[in-house]
Amino acid sequence: MTTIPPLPDTAVVLGAQVADWRAAVREAGRALTRSGATRSEYADRMIAVIEEFGAYIVIAPGLALAHARPGPDVRHEGLAVVTLATAVPFGHPHNDPVRVVVGLAVSNAEEHVASVAKLANAFNDGGIVGRIARAKTADEVRELLGLDAAAAAGSGDEVPA
Repeated sequence: MTTIPPLPDTAVVLGAQVADWRAAVREAGRALTRSGATRSEYADRMIAVIEEFGAYIVIAPGLALAHARPGPDVRHEGLAVVTLATAVPFGHPHNDPVRVVVGLAVSNAEEHVASVAKLANAFNDGGIVGRIARAKTADEVRELLGLDAAAAAGSGDEVPA
């Protein structure tokens, strides 16, 4: 059974100051790299997906699920959560501006579909995006997503940013 990937403290960024959507996605990419899930090039691929296909990653009001296809820059599945000090537009006609960016990295296509489905379930509660945007700690973010402390596991794989 597929679960939501681990969310170590190194993959949570609260109150990030960003100029635009690219900087927000890059922040999520840096968090995934810090956690050891990806190499730094993954952020560029996440941005390229949005440039090519548009803001479909803005899946709910205020929420973007940044991701790219599995590739050699994905070391293992990973999750990152970035809250923004000031919401930024991604270009979505209904769900802009974005206050929370969730970064997702998976190593195969089946994992991708299953992880996206699990994350979608975590965001079924209409008020969850606002509560995550106001979270003060990584533990609070994990609790809001329904993840327990074990979801911080994998923190032994961190690499310097």
